[in-house]
Amino acid sequence: MLQPSKENNGNSQVEDPVVSARRVLQIESDAVAALIPRVGDAFVRAVHLIHNCSGRIIITGIGKSGIVAKKIAATLTSTGTTAFYLHPVEALHGDIGMVMKNDVVICISKSGDTDEITRLFPVFKAKGIAVITLTGNLRSALALRSDVVLDVGVTEEACPYDLAPTASTTATLAMGDALAVALLKKRNFKSEDFALLHPGGALGKKLLKVKEVMFTGDQIPRVEPDTPLGDAIIEITEKRFGCACVVNKSDRLLGIITDGDLRRGMQQRRDLLALRARDIMNKHPKTMPASGTAMQAMQIMSQHNITQVIVVNNKNQPVGIVHLHNILEAGITRETL
Repeated sequence: MLQPSKENNGNSQVEDPVVSARRVLQIESDAVAALIPRVGDAFVRAVHLIHNCSGRIIITGIGKSGIVAKKIAATLTSTGTTAFYLHPVEALHGDIGMVMKNDVVICISKSGDTDEITRLFPVFKAKGIAVITLTGNLRSALALRSDVVLDVGVTEEACPYDLAPTASTTATLAMGDALAVALLKKRNFKSEDFALLHPGGALGKKLLKVKEVMFTGDQIPRVEPDTPLGDAIIEITEKRFGCACVVNKSDRLLGIITDGDLRRGMQQRRDLLALRARDIMNKHPKTMPASGTAMQAMQIMSQHNITQVIVVNNKNQPVGIVHLHNILEAGITRETL
């Protein structure tokens, strides 16, 4: 254990803040590490109960434990396990009606003797609801009445008076995270699923698929190699992407004509309208698969200083086109790369 250093400040002894902070972190770190050997059969039964629950996961706790319960509920929900927080006092006054027979209840209480929660147990048992309790007292009223008990007890709080819940709340949060991640893996919950539940967040933007923002079908500007350049310009203008894909009879991508290609062609040729699409097209268009992300599309545009990317299938046929404007509208900017 790190020993505090004292400095004289009048008549009081004040612990150096750095030493104090390190002591707190060491205590809380030790509290979490002590959970590792406790993860065993009870943890497996808890995961099994939650995973096989055909209803909802209801999490309850009061005070600091209530705040922890809300966080665990939020983490479970965001990783594929629907969970709700139930305030035990409100439950005693009617809200317990939200708990149905197919639900699983998770109780959080450091002492395991929280009166507001123990008074709910007759209703839980009458409805045949399975109860999981996270507590530091395995001989408490809640522990003895629960179907599964997870030991989150700590040897000391980080509070110097061993009163304020600090290490105990950290340990409980860590156990809740362990449950959420175990369930995430059991459900085969993928990053794409996480992004679907976080569309407004940075991760949601990072994992947004290009197929969700691209234009498809007749919206894709297409011309054939022998298309007169005048007709190609009309196609570019009508589709408003600043480009046209040059494809063969099998719709395989051969090249691209962009506004930039037209400007460069005008500088080099006076008979521009006498040309065909094949005469001016860029034979190396920038492409990507539909399985790619919008972020990757932005990276391609930034790297090559272009404003559109062609989305192709495994036969190199255009299946979509994404423009810089689409990416920006999705909330992805060059600053997010």
